[in-house]
This record gives sequence, C-alpha cells and structure tokens, in this order.
Amino acid sequence: MLRRSVDSRDAQTRQMQDAVSNVEKHFGELCQVFAGYVRKKARLRDKADLLVNEINAYASTETPNLKHGLKNFAEEFAKLQDYRQAEVERLEAKVVEPLKTYGTIVKMKREDLKATLTAKNREAKQLTQLERTRQRNPSDRHIISQAETELQRATMDATRTSRHLEETIDNFEKQKIKDIKNIFSEFITIEMLFHGKALEVYTAAYQNMQKIDEEEDLEIFRSSLYPPDYSTRLDIVRANSKSPLQRSLSAKCISGTAQIPTSRIRKDQQDDDEEDDDELEVTEEENYFI
Repeated sequence: MLRRSVDSRDAQTRQMQDAVSNVEKHFGELCQVFAGYVRKKARLRDKADLLVNEINAYASTETPNLKHGLKNFAEEFAKLQDYRQAEVERLEAKVVEPLKTYGTIVKMKREDLKATLTAKNREAKQLTQLERTRQRNPSDRHIISQAETELQRATMDATRTSRHLEETIDNFEKQKIKDIKNIFSEFITIEMLFHGKALEVYTAAYQNMQKIDEEEDLEIFRSSLYPPDYSTRLDIVRANSKSPLQRSLSAKCISGTAQIPTSRIRKDQQDDDEEDDDELEVTEEENYFI
C-alpha cells in the first residue's frame, strides 16, 4: 500500500516536471521569436527614417507642386515611424518582457520540484530500508520500529513537499494561462493600434500625392527649359522645315500681297498728277482773265 502511494506521487511529480519543462521550452522559443519580431520592426523603422531623408533630399530639387507633395508625404511617413517606435516599445514591455520573466519563474519551480524529489527519494530509500530490515531481522522489533519511524518521518516530509508542490504547480498553471491570454491580447491590441494609425497616415500621404498639380509643374518645367525668345526661333525653324511646295506657295502669297499696295500707289500717284494738272490749268485761266 505504501509502495503504491509512493509510486503514485512519483507519477504526479513527473507530470509536474513535464508541465514545467513544456513551459520552459515553448516560452523560451516564443520569447526569442517575439524578440526577433520586434528587432525586425526596429530595423524597418530605421530604414524608413533613411527613406524619409532621401525623399526630402529629392523633393528639394523638384518643381513647386511636386516638391510640396513629396515634403508632405515625407512628413506623414516620418509620423508613421513615430507610431512604429511606440509599437516597438510597447511590444518590448507588454510581450517580450513578460515572457522573459518566465525564465526566473521556471527556475523557481524547478527548485520546488527538486525539493519534492529529494523528499520522495528519501521516502523511497527509507521504505526500501524497512523492507530489507524486515527480511534480514524479522524478529528484531526494535530495529524494525526504528526503520518504521524513519520511514514515517520521510513520508510526512514527502507528503508535505508534495502538497506544497501541487499548490505551487496549480498556481503556476493558473498564472501561465492568464499570462498567455494577456500577452497575446496585448500583442494584438498593439498591432491593431499601430495599423489603425498607419491606415490614417497612409491615407493622408496618398491624398497629398494626388493633390500634386501635374500640368502646372509641367508648365513651370517648360518655362525653365525654354528661353523667352524660344517662340521666335521656333517659328524660324518651322519656316525652314517647310517643303519646297510650301515655300513656293508662301512666296507667291507674299508676292501677291506686295503687288496690291504697289498698284495702289501707282494709281494714287496718277491721281495726284491729274490733280496737279487741273490746278495748273485753273491757275493759267485765272492769269488769262487777269
């Protein structure tokens, strides 16, 4: 009966050991993975800061509307990195650190397990000693009584440590479930807050890019590219680029246009000469009558 009780407590202790080992293994892995995840976030934040600097440097070389749009975009993107920094800090505090504390917690539970195992081993040793004494000295009640007393003490000690371990492991399991629930809830909350803010910032950044007046910037670029007398020189180039037929037609048009005023001038001159002749005849007549 006592042997069965000892075996039962041994099985219970092994189950507790497995529970602690399971937490030690998987919480350690989770801690490492989450820490790596946060480091990736921090590196992304650093790369984004470099991108903001480069956008600002490029914007300073561009036309006014594009410059203004890029500057606003960079400002929004820099704001997003502030939110990302807050995300990194919260993940460190609410996710990584609580998982790290389980290193210390598991170490304490292993100490409790060690004390329980020591007490159980002592109990098992005293039980074996009693059985040997009974076999070797079945008639020596004094020696058997001493062995029974030692076994009783070991059993009481083992029972006490086992109960303490049961309470400890029960609390450990309860706290583990609660912590896992809180850790993952915090993780999701932090991520949702960041992505919610990110959506707002990206929306504003997109709107800033859509507000860029392409046509106005293109006109500004063309004005800076071509000098003021460009249109005059362009007309000359266009004239020189005409086909022979076009040039011939143009010449005829120009010639015809020139003949019109010439004939009119000749006609005007004839009219003037006739008027002069008339005036001369009138004068002669006046002189004649005088």
